[in-house]
Amino acid sequence: MGGVLSSPLRPMQIASSPITRDELRRIAGQQFGDFVKAVVDVQRGVMAIGAELHADEEALLLQQGARQADLWGINLYPDRANDVDDAAVRGLIQAIVGRLVAP
Repeated sequence: MGGVLSSPLRPMQIASSPITRDELRRIAGQQFGDFVKAVVDVQRGVMAIGAELHADEEALLLQQGARQADLWGINLYPDRANDVDDAAVRGLIQAIVGRLVAP
């Protein structure tokens, strides 16, 4: 899958190009059932997905040069909408997720 980095030893992935909702459902089914943890880098327009903890995804993004202030942990529910209180940040996250999660 183009734009997604993964390792057989680590289920975390960096999505920089679209990932399908079916793929999110598959990842969710392997972990929490109905959702996937993700950390969105609102500056670089990528997101880390698939770890058990947001902190692990955050650490991966930080290792790749992300800035702490640009990282936002979210839970992706492939079959329903998500919400963040801050309207500006919510808009950034929705735009990135909308670009990276294909219908």
